[in-house]
Amino acid sequence: MIIPAIDLIEGSVVRLYQGDYGQKTEYKIDPVELVKEYAEAGAKWLHIVDLTGAKDTSKRQLSLISKMVELGVMEFQAGGGIRTEQDIIDLFEIGVSRVVVGSLAVSNPELVMSWVEKYGAEKIVLALDVNINDQGQKFIATHGWQEDSGVTLESIVAKFQTVGLKHVLCTDISKDGTLQGPNQALYKSLAAEYPEISWQASGGISSLADIEELKPNLLGSGDANETPSGVILGRSLLEGKFELKDAIALYA
Repeated sequence: MIIPAIDLIEGSVVRLYQGDYGQKTEYKIDPVELVKEYAEAGAKWLHIVDLTGAKDTSKRQLSLISKMVELGVMEFQAGGGIRTEQDIIDLFEIGVSRVVVGSLAVSNPELVMSWVEKYGAEKIVLALDVNINDQGQKFIATHGWQEDSGVTLESIVAKFQTVGLKHVLCTDISKDGTLQGPNQALYKSLAAEYPEISWQASGGISSLADIEELKPNLLGSGDANETPSGVILGRSLLEGKFELKDAIALYA
């Protein structure tokens, strides 16, 4: 599944370079109109990151996100600084289908696990963003990638498997916003090790060739479980590296 992404700061569509608010690119397009454009291209899901709400929970862009959802043209997953159950309730109440939880899944896994049990594994996406060291260890970064948790991706996945973890959005931070290609080996290994989890690949995708390489049955073994079940596209679409409809056609 191809999932376009929209990052929002104070109502504007933006992209950050490797999570750095100081390296922000703003795109002169109305986010509601962008939702319509992506829907017309064939997108069935949209990924929203509320970067304003992530910095200041009192300034969540719920009104804007609600307008996007109310178009009724696709389903939405949304996140950005989720810290309390009320945060996820607010998103569910405006019609968001899945809530994306990042840092809190590491700092307070028991709380987030309770939400998975309460609302269902289909409703919660874990955003596990990793720094990979020279030994290949995948350490999760938190708080907008500004802190290294010292916790491995595998340990968090193991915890959440006990409550039926279903969706994980995994970003190799070194690739994000670079348009240098995704970490193909990372996603292949994760999907092979945890075939019961729907992985969403994010970061670095710059071409249709990158997406083609992530496509099921093209990663060596012929086993469709060895590919991500979702590909997140952000900067590449905003900068016209290829057409969304062509990306979607690859997975048709």
